[in-house]
Amino acid sequence: MERYFIYLAYNGKNYCGWQVQPNGISVQQTIEQSLSTLLRVPTGITGAGRTDAGVHARCMVAHFDTEIPDLNTHALTERLNGILPPDIVVHRMVPVHPAAHARFDALSRTYQYFITCRKDPFGREWVYRLKKPLDYERMNEAARTLFEYSDFTSFSKLHTDTKTNLCRIMQAEWQPDGDRLVFTIRADRFLRNMVRSIVGTLIEAGNGKLPIEGFRRIIERKDRAKAGTSVPAHALFLTEIEYPETLFKNENNNKNE
Repeated sequence: MERYFIYLAYNGKNYCGWQVQPNGISVQQTIEQSLSTLLRVPTGITGAGRTDAGVHARCMVAHFDTEIPDLNTHALTERLNGILPPDIVVHRMVPVHPAAHARFDALSRTYQYFITCRKDPFGREWVYRLKKPLDYERMNEAARTLFEYSDFTSFSKLHTDTKTNLCRIMQAEWQPDGDRLVFTIRADRFLRNMVRSIVGTLIEAGNGKLPIEGFRRIIERKDRAKAGTSVPAHALFLTEIEYPETLFKNENNNKNE
């Protein structure tokens, strides 16, 4: 049995999220059906994480197993892209060691969220538009307090099957990019709805409604009801997943970009 990592991207607009759901079409389901058709045997894939309905991925990683020896990954990638819908693309497949796991072996995941105050009929599907400018320096001051904590229950969706709400945040910052504000956050793991609720709460700091100490108290209260409203999913992108080089059979195949 051989194991491969699949590097892919997708527009999440038309999907109920990454994970297979009983009430909608998921990205995982769509790829599994296409992969199974080409390999002529039912083939499941395991993703590096779950993205919610409407969230996009510039870089998602999943693994699958096959008994086919010396799989021609380039040819399979081309054929897979030929039958996948236009809003999902597979960039490449990488051979990994049999125990490598797309989810559990990930060192970090990076998300970005995009905000603008400018009306744009073409880019509106990718950014969250606000009517008034935000104080992003104040938002960065609040974001830096995230590094002091590891329990982010206040920013987690309620009633999930998560066993722990502990995460290690390595990066959290806002940067201006033309007429947009971009929030980049990197952590070893994320809770359900975590990024969108953090962004929603930081926006309250940026418009002057929430003092910095108030943001800190929200974290310490460990109560989702105390945090801000989650921002819409359409402006959130999974952009990077990092793995140890030792997982890959060929070091030249390691792609953490």
